[in-house]
Amino acid sequence: MTSQHAITISCEFFPPRTEKGVESLRRVREELTVLNPEYYSVTFGAGGSTQAQTFDTIVEIQQSGIDAAPHLSCIASTAENIRQLLHDYQEKGVKRIVALRGDKPSGWVGRLGEFAYANELVKFIREETGNHFTIEVAAYPEVHPQAKSATTDLDFFKQKVDAGANAAITQYFYNADSYTYFLDNCQKLGIEIPIVPGIMPIYNYEQLIRFSDTCGAEVPRWLRQRLQTLSEDKTGLREFGLDVITHLCERLIQEGASSLHFYTLNHSDFTLEIAKRLNIAR
Repeated sequence: MTSQHAITISCEFFPPRTEKGVESLRRVREELTVLNPEYYSVTFGAGGSTQAQTFDTIVEIQQSGIDAAPHLSCIASTAENIRQLLHDYQEKGVKRIVALRGDKPSGWVGRLGEFAYANELVKFIREETGNHFTIEVAAYPEVHPQAKSATTDLDFFKQKVDAGANAAITQYFYNADSYTYFLDNCQKLGIEIPIVPGIMPIYNYEQLIRFSDTCGAEVPRWLRQRLQTLSEDKTGLREFGLDVITHLCERLIQEGASSLHFYTLNHSDFTLEIAKRLNIAR
């Protein structure tokens, strides 16, 4: 396939916890530079448990010459520690933030923090830093698993946009229709910010199903059954997964998507192969 318009790539990593992991991620980041990524984002553990590692990884990425986007979470955060992080990131030249409500750690019983919802965090970032940061937020084409309804979920998304979000990254999905339908509903509400599809590779059947069931991402029945059939065939599952994701991305590009955000799981091979198949590797 040859893309009909320029496609921008961004990639997400989780912060490594060991020196071996740090070295591995450096190699992965270097390998992905052939895609001329718009930015690399870095997550944190539930409840902000890896925030120090996130900061160190972000600083290293920013110093490499590629824009870095740290995730900031409402969970377990105070206005003061968010203010300090924003100041520290500004000092390091960071110009992007991914602002999220965040996930509760397993067994969490403490306060959620001073910010209950992501729109409150977005508003605070704007009040503290003006337009310094490009703020990305999350979007859920298949509805947030804790939302009361699709309507209330869309209302919450609009609140994040109204609070000052510049763009959104979606939860991953394998049904392109859910994305296009979500875009249509956003348009009806006057939401005009870019909504970038989040792309999740298929590496491991059990891991994907477990994670999808937790985060509310639907794995269609036909796909779930085929993956289960291939669960013991590592090579077959990889090739099938590449075909599924390539077809999904082709459809999204045909529908007008100009950017793709890859959840890399700290690997480069899957993202590079998809970019090659889509003819968007530089």
